[in-house]
Amino acid sequence: MSVPVEPPSKEQIKAAFKAFKKRLKLAQLGEDSTLSRSPTTAGRRLDIVAIEPPSQFLKAVWNELVKQGKLKKAGHGLYELAAECGIRQ
Repeated sequence: MSVPVEPPSKEQIKAAFKAFKKRLKLAQLGEDSTLSRSPTTAGRRLDIVAIEPPSQFLKAVWNELVKQGKLKKAGHGLYELAAECGIRQ
């Protein structure tokens, strides 16, 4: 017999989404603050748009956020914000 899995609570989903946005913003700030740029990039900025979600939340939480349209799967275990929820616009 399989044990029924309870869906994530609203509090878990809210906390996970907040943690995801914070981690994404920190990753973007870290990339922006690099002191040196490669000469081949010609000064262009590379934005980080997808990250691996924080591991303290279950995969069911991330799937629920995708289902709600707040996140999109970017492949290889990475997620990105949906267009209408973006940090940078």
